[in-house]
Amino acid sequence: MKRGKVEIYINELLAEKGAMLFSLIDPVDYKSVDAAVATAKKSASGGADVILLGGSIGAQGELLDEAAREIKESIDVPLILFPGNIATITPYADAIYFMSLLNARNPYWITQAQMLAAPVIKKACIEPLPIGYVVIHPGGTVGWVGDVNSVPREKPMIAAGLALAGEYLGNRFIITDTGSNPHLQNSGPVPAEMIRAVKSAIDVPYIVAGGISSISHLRKAYASGADIVQVGTAFEKGKDPHKIALAMSKVTKEEGRRKIR
Repeated sequence: MKRGKVEIYINELLAEKGAMLFSLIDPVDYKSVDAAVATAKKSASGGADVILLGGSIGAQGELLDEAAREIKESIDVPLILFPGNIATITPYADAIYFMSLLNARNPYWITQAQMLAAPVIKKACIEPLPIGYVVIHPGGTVGWVGDVNSVPREKPMIAAGLALAGEYLGNRFIITDTGSNPHLQNSGPVPAEMIRAVKSAIDVPYIVAGGISSISHLRKAYASGADIVQVGTAFEKGKDPHKIALAMSKVTKEEGRRKIR
């Protein structure tokens, strides 16, 4: 499969700047579509390189269509779907995380959902981004919904092995994700040692997600090897998403320059 415009954009920006910041908007978590759109707009204007849209439960149908359409009209960066299942698809997005949940116990999340969604994605002319997805303990909602054998936080080589297998299977990006709000379960973001192990194992861009709620979390993720950091809750819960995005974008640029020296 040839690379599309969004994948080329990501690869070129990583080559130029060394790091990227993605803002995740789950419309279900907002009091209204307008609120979700406002956060997307503010995070993009503050420096987020991509807006992601979706979630594990309920982000589908009319809600997803409306949010995608309005966000797309409000931003000048790519809008990518972050699907929770086969219904999390809308033609108003530029691309979709075409994910295989590599440590799922249920094969539905490894290949069957992808088979069901692929014809819909092709017909809608949405660019698929081949992604290997690895869930780290505690896993949050995605861990429960995806029936995962979550990777223990103290076992970085398991995550690295899964990531490498994902690359060998043809995925052109790898994500490790602890799920939303892992700090509420007394854990936190993906451990630095695990990020370093995964980064050292793979040659494709590496996205770190889950629990990145502060500048120190963000800087540590990049310093440990993340190429892209995906942030959701910090933008949703923060009083000023634009200000948060400005601060996080500044760190992203600083750490990116360090990477490409």
